[in-house]
Amino acid sequence: MARNQKSTQPATTAQRLSSIVKACRDIMRKDKGLNGDLDRLPMLTWIMFLKFLDDMEQIRTEEAKMSGKRFRPAVEPPYRWRDWAAKPEGITGDELIGFVNNEEAVRPDGKKGPGLFAYLRSLHGANGGDRRDVIATVFKGTINRMINGYLLRDVINKVNDIHFTSSDEIHTLGHLYESMLKEMRDAAGDSGEFYTPRPVVRFMVEVIDPKLGEVILDPACGTGGFLVESFKHLETQCKTVEDRKILQTQSIFGGEAKPLPYLLAQMNLVLHGLESPKIDPLNSLRFPLREIGDKERVDIIMTNPPFGGEEERGILGNFPEDKQTSETALLFLQLIMRKLRRPGSPSGRGKGEGNISGGRAAVVVPNGTLFGDGVCARIKEELLKDFNLHTIVRLPNGVFAPYTSIPTNLMFFDRSHPTEEVWYYEHPLPNGRKNYTKTQPIQFEEFAGCLTWWQSRQENDRAWKISASELLAAGCNLDRKNPNAASDFEHLPPEQLADDILKKEQRIMQIMADIKRALGEPLP
Repeated sequence: MARNQKSTQPATTAQRLSSIVKACRDIMRKDKGLNGDLDRLPMLTWIMFLKFLDDMEQIRTEEAKMSGKRFRPAVEPPYRWRDWAAKPEGITGDELIGFVNNEEAVRPDGKKGPGLFAYLRSLHGANGGDRRDVIATVFKGTINRMINGYLLRDVINKVNDIHFTSSDEIHTLGHLYESMLKEMRDAAGDSGEFYTPRPVVRFMVEVIDPKLGEVILDPACGTGGFLVESFKHLETQCKTVEDRKILQTQSIFGGEAKPLPYLLAQMNLVLHGLESPKIDPLNSLRFPLREIGDKERVDIIMTNPPFGGEEERGILGNFPEDKQTSETALLFLQLIMRKLRRPGSPSGRGKGEGNISGGRAAVVVPNGTLFGDGVCARIKEELLKDFNLHTIVRLPNGVFAPYTSIPTNLMFFDRSHPTEEVWYYEHPLPNGRKNYTKTQPIQFEEFAGCLTWWQSRQENDRAWKISASELLAAGCNLDRKNPNAASDFEHLPPEQLADDILKKEQRIMQIMADIKRALGEPLP
């Protein structure tokens, strides 16, 4: 009897939305035009984006009527979701594919005109930078990869059951979307560079601790992880309508030049409550550094810039001659340094209040940035002399698996004063682990020790400090090993230590024999 009663209970919001998303993904698996999650998630995203947009515009229309004002929608009939998608028995099959894909098509009202994507790409804001421009940018880089119009109609009908007018549904879907982004990162392998592990993001936001009224920027925002976490952090500080307005319009900014992560970031942010994300769709490195003045500077930059890539020659000309490099990570580091607000000057946005400490930054960098010489050393010299590089958190292997196995670090600096000393903190692996993996990723709770240490710093077996003068004298090599770490040999029992030494000796003998054999020398 109890079992029957349990089965009749209504599904929770999370269960219902999870079921909708799963059903959509199952339907898309049948379409021959899609190849794995790398195709399915972007497909689901642009469909949800249009449903969300129409739900929001219907709310704005009603609000405008009640206040006696006129609301101009971003999308006009017959291209609104309610015109072509909301009716389950609406256009389908080849007619639906043609309406979505073709430059010219028969519209849902029976007349000929631009197809859906062609229309959306042609939108242009009255003053530039409004929602119409965002929609046009999103769909300039979006392709409908589904080829079966009946399956596409099935997906649309499922998405139509999501109510973006419900804050509970949006909040729940935000969590679901984050999990899908992680799945996509895992499926992408070495193409998953635009997703930063959320425990790392959360830790960085926690220690930077943004305050409402400060302007936050991620110039290489990928799918928007730092911006989402910053938005959530600031949301708890909102007490008034004015606070909400500052959060929605003057606090969160990003840049992302790749079309796919740009689309994913837009959806990620709107699902977490940011109604009109302000993300620059062009290369953040396109401006000459010398032309970036106080009005373009911000209070906080948190980012995981791409590394290992190369920029075109035209971009390099935006940087000082002695600091030009094709290494993208180093170009972004210079941009971040330039974009941080100077002490005492207003940021030009937010509440515009000056702060004696100036802007502050948290940046993910590869090990190569720490030990690099040449141009890299000159950039670090500027960082030590003109900025306060106060902390470097050294992460263990596998934090960014499976995208990269390159060891990474978190650098924290501000513009308060020149660096006096740099604190290092070596993040430990859980007991018994050799590294993090895709199936055993880093967890936020594992940063508890570092968070506690952050507030009252003392040297211990995980933390040490080095003076800026010593680092400058050593050619700005920041790749410093932990001098307080206990030797691994101290924890090995004598018999295991002897066994390890014997195995190493046997391996050395084998290598020497292989070398002699290759050289044609007689073996003993």
